[in-house]
Amino acid sequence: MKVAVLGAGAIGAYVGAALHRAGADVHLIARGPHLTAMRHHGVQVLSPRGDFTAHAHATDDPTDIGPVDYVFLGLKANSYAACGPLIEPLLHDTTAVIAAQNGIPWWYFHQHGGPHDGHPIESVDPAGAVSAVLAPQRAIGCVVYAATELEGPGVVRHLEGTRFSIGEPDRSISARCLAFSEAMQAGGLKCPVEPDLRNDIWLKLLGNISFNPISALARATMRQMCLHGGTRKVIETMMTETLAVAEALGCQVGVSIERRLAGAERVGDHRTSTLQDLERGKPLELDVLLAAVIELAEITGVQVPTLRTVHALSDLLAHQAAA
Repeated sequence: MKVAVLGAGAIGAYVGAALHRAGADVHLIARGPHLTAMRHHGVQVLSPRGDFTAHAHATDDPTDIGPVDYVFLGLKANSYAACGPLIEPLLHDTTAVIAAQNGIPWWYFHQHGGPHDGHPIESVDPAGAVSAVLAPQRAIGCVVYAATELEGPGVVRHLEGTRFSIGEPDRSISARCLAFSEAMQAGGLKCPVEPDLRNDIWLKLLGNISFNPISALARATMRQMCLHGGTRKVIETMMTETLAVAEALGCQVGVSIERRLAGAERVGDHRTSTLQDLERGKPLELDVLLAAVIELAEITGVQVPTLRTVHALSDLLAHQAAA
């Protein structure tokens, strides 16, 4: 199995290291000091499950790699439309693209079935710009439940969780999903193939849609948001509105809001990825988290006033940070 990790940051490098440890032919695509460190010292994984180092091939030039069986996409979703020059050298007729993204994916309604089948989601695929680069038929969805961070160039700190749920847009249990799942498990990760990954997407989104933008607005950690009474109420309302949209689209999350909040509180003083992006001067990944759900609410006729308010505030913050 030949795998390219496009965007070998904290999550991408962690997955690449695990697959390399399992014997896959892994190629990591990165840049800067992180790339230099991986070239010279490999990916160093520091984990409560045991430290290890993987000396996978690392490059900034996909033409050094050529076509692969799988591209594991570790880029932020707001980079997808512009990644064509990087991903094209990696593709052959049957290359699968495993998109490890938060929020609503561009392929959401691809082979969805029902009244919204094939419906474009403008906020995540404006004018089809992402689909033109990442054909939906290549997509394998991926919901990441692992938490990692780059402790330094070439050094990944694994904090918790090893689950990477994957699934086909058409809900089939495909051979390509089963083969990738087997390789991930051989590398020490959990990788269930879900019959309907959309349920997992909404489960993960339930936290991301609320904690991520509020953490950026308030510069607050998970624990701080959960313990502040007023903020906790806002988060509960956002989660309630999100569940209503999910249910209108036929998805069941299967976890109560109280249980989701209790889990978030146990995470402690963790800074969300959106807050970390804000602190590092990076673009904020809000379209797939908030704008997309508001668009889906419009399609389904669900009222989401709190989501709209938080989106307006966080979108202004994103524009000010980018100025």
